[in-house]
Amino acid sequence: MDKNLLPIDMTCSLVGPTVVLRPICAEDFEPLYEAAADPLIWEQHPDRQRYQREPFRQRFFEGAIASGSAYVVVDQASGKLVGSSRFYEWNLEAREVAIGYTFLSRSHWGGMTNGEMKRLMLDHAFTWAQVVWFHIGRDNWRSRKATEKVGAVFSHEAPKELSGILVDYTFYRIDADNYRKRS
Repeated sequence: MDKNLLPIDMTCSLVGPTVVLRPICAEDFEPLYEAAADPLIWEQHPDRQRYQREPFRQRFFEGAIASGSAYVVVDQASGKLVGSSRFYEWNLEAREVAIGYTFLSRSHWGGMTNGEMKRLMLDHAFTWAQVVWFHIGRDNWRSRKATEKVGAVFSHEAPKELSGILVDYTFYRIDADNYRKRS
């Protein structure tokens, strides 16, 4: 989707207590790849090769840049890039969007980072959206549990195309009204 047609500002940074999400740029490749070059990050993901340089560049980074709606996650204490996430599948008529393509360095697993990052993105999305979707590989239990922790509810399973292959995905959703009640 053309960045100029997006219903929310994708040029702003989203600032939380411990992380900043800022729009991704081409110069982020090396530090972001450094954060992603760990096979354990991708072991439950349908594209398990993303820890390798070229699969990461071709099947993740280039799409993030082209999307116009991707962020890098910056740890405020160290200034290091520790992950990424993006908005995608904008449905302007239904006022729905998905959040995904998310990963974090293992140094930021199990703490507050994922929840903080997702809350920043949800707060931003719900300035416009009525529904936010999360699409997670069926066997990616780590991501499924993390998504449930931020209030997403399982909706259904369906195949989605990933790099030309149909993969079984789970679909989770958060409705604006339910999110506001929790916040």
